[in-house]
Amino acid sequence: MDLSTLNVEKLVETLTLWATTYSMKIIAAVLIFVIGKWLAKKVTNLFIKLLEKNKVDITLTRFLESIVYYTLVVVVLIAVAGQLGINTTSFLTIVGAAGLAIGLALKDSLSNFSSGVMLILFRPYRVGDFATVGGVTGNVMSIDIFNTTLNTPDNQRVIVPNANITNNVITNVTANDTRRVDLTIGIGYGDDVLKTKQVLAEILKTEKRILESPSPKIAVSELADSSVNFVVRPWVKTSDYWDVYFDLTEKIKLTFDKEGISIPFPQQDVHLFQEKNDTNPDSPE
Repeated sequence: MDLSTLNVEKLVETLTLWATTYSMKIIAAVLIFVIGKWLAKKVTNLFIKLLEKNKVDITLTRFLESIVYYTLVVVVLIAVAGQLGINTTSFLTIVGAAGLAIGLALKDSLSNFSSGVMLILFRPYRVGDFATVGGVTGNVMSIDIFNTTLNTPDNQRVIVPNANITNNVITNVTANDTRRVDLTIGIGYGDDVLKTKQVLAEILKTEKRILESPSPKIAVSELADSSVNFVVRPWVKTSDYWDVYFDLTEKIKLTFDKEGISIPFPQQDVHLFQEKNDTNPDSPE
């Protein structure tokens, strides 16, 4: 028997011994992985059905679905590693160290992630709201873990990182059902103040979209440099705000023209004085 034959026999013997020793562990590990992943999916689905039954917000539901599922998968992988004889303590240490390194490298993304969690949990705005977030105003199209997507009034799609949102003021324009229209109207100092108030009151009465309660406010707010300023503050449904705002502005101008009430505009008078030369009257200057 030559040397090569001995080496082959030794290799076969080693493989047979390894297969005998570890085959059951490998089979058990595969079964743990397959069954564990199936159970993770089942548990996640049951959890999501419970959330949907309690009418939890869809954005929060999707977020929690991902967290629960992948957490259970990690538990399954640790169980598989233990079945294969891998020291899970060392394994967890390696995973922790890798997680720390990844966290430091992706600190900006993690900041957006944590901000996304806060936005989803506290919900200062929802999909469909009109809001100003991170300095951008528009309709909220989606709220994801890392960013929020808005459509601006001129139909631009803007994606705002969540960290920029939680670090700034959030204005939810459509959070309330009603909103106050604030108009400032100026008239000339020679115009009748009482007549102007009556005219403004009549204009508001003809606008059916203005709410009776709270009642509209009409008052003189300022004696400005070139005008007497009125504040006109009716309340409307939030959905009617801009239509009422534009229509009232037009009606006030047309009605003032009809009633002879002036709306002053900035102007400046320039006075020219001719200076006499007393020292030399005959001088052409």
